[in-house]
Amino acid sequence: MSASRRSGTTDELGPEEPGRPERPGSDLLAALLDGMDAALCAFDADGVVTHWNREAERILGWTAAEAVGRQGFAGWAVRSADAEEVEERLMSAMRAPGRQVHEFALLTKDGGRVLVRTQSAAVRGADGKPAGVYCAFSEVHTQIDLERSIALSEALFEDASWGVVLVDADLRPAVVNAHAARALGIGRTAVLGRPLGELLAQGVEELESALTHVLAEGAPPAPAEIWVSVRTPDGEQRRCWRCGFVRLASPLAEEPVPLGVGWLFNDITGSKLAEQEAAMLRFRTNQLHRAARAATECEDPAEAATIHLDFALAGFADHALIDRVAGEAATADSQTDTPVRLVRAAATPSGAPGPSLIIGQAGLPVRYADGHPALQCVERAGSVRASVGSVPAERAREWASARQWPQETVHALCAVLRSRGRTLGVVTFLRTAGRTPFERSDATYAEDIAARIAAALDLAGALEK
Repeated sequence: MSASRRSGTTDELGPEEPGRPERPGSDLLAALLDGMDAALCAFDADGVVTHWNREAERILGWTAAEAVGRQGFAGWAVRSADAEEVEERLMSAMRAPGRQVHEFALLTKDGGRVLVRTQSAAVRGADGKPAGVYCAFSEVHTQIDLERSIALSEALFEDASWGVVLVDADLRPAVVNAHAARALGIGRTAVLGRPLGELLAQGVEELESALTHVLAEGAPPAPAEIWVSVRTPDGEQRRCWRCGFVRLASPLAEEPVPLGVGWLFNDITGSKLAEQEAAMLRFRTNQLHRAARAATECEDPAEAATIHLDFALAGFADHALIDRVAGEAATADSQTDTPVRLVRAAATPSGAPGPSLIIGQAGLPVRYADGHPALQCVERAGSVRASVGSVPAERAREWASARQWPQETVHALCAVLRSRGRTLGVVTFLRTAGRTPFERSDATYAEDIAARIAAALDLAGALEK
């Protein structure tokens, strides 16, 4: 038996003539029909089955040898009561333009029923006239699953309220939904094919590492939170994205072939910042409580002031200084032309870490130049922040040395020490390049610490008299 006949195929939708040699393309046609994912059958103009592929055999159980040559589906693939209606609906495709879609029940070889969805269309001969009908069909639930998958994909890339990006194997965006495009600060088409490094200023390495891991190992067991800086026309914006990843593989390959990674993310910057702020507030409140407990055990009020300073440094600054106002200004606020002089009272060690040291017993003033942040703090009776900005390291060291601070200092915060309506001095907190600049919330914390230090210093001054 020929390959064409074994696959249930004939030439030109008609039976082969005895002794007629097969056409060279008949083996290819048989392979194509049997390799299709959809079940396929065909009828000639008289309604006789001429083609029947292996997927049709899998769904209904009837082999090609049993199906080809039968007149319609009556009595074997369709109940006799439904045969006329089914045949009419199928053969109507010969007279209608385009494809016709129908749903009806077919019978399996073992007597079961299968609801299928069919697509049928006319097959035209060399003269352009209808010569038969081909019918592709699949089980309805399979078709519905496919339609759901397509609908889900379209919804994700059109209407999803979180970012969806399809990243190819080269780690470049291939498809981007509207939400993701807005999050990246660029149009949907402008994103496609561009390296992630052109879209993100920071966080690229972490994101690319995650994508590479998913391509190699598969999806991670839980979402990942990644901080990034997005390049936008308005400048860089720091964002926190909660990301989920799924590996995409081709269903047509024998071995899984990665097509890329589905990357879904949601912006949680607001809630993340709120969590960090709440955690920082809890920690700072706890530090203030511990400092107050420890300070009550100190016999010397000046030592209690350094206790408050040491507890405040944890997670807040790298160095701290306490400068007291010298002269009459230390006893009362007066409007005089006498320049303010500050005397160093305590400081954190500049070398190895350790407790703050009480110094400056000689009463020599600190050589602060006019306009120094500590002097401004005393004059204004309010907090002053200072930062070196983006300058070379040598310039940053010069900036710190000119202000009598450790050379590694790049950010400073001065808070005034006031007690009983008098300005007693200044406490200065210093940060190195490894920390962020001081913010308004930091100033509030520093002012709270300064109030406690000022109370201790005021008591120490009262005891000295």
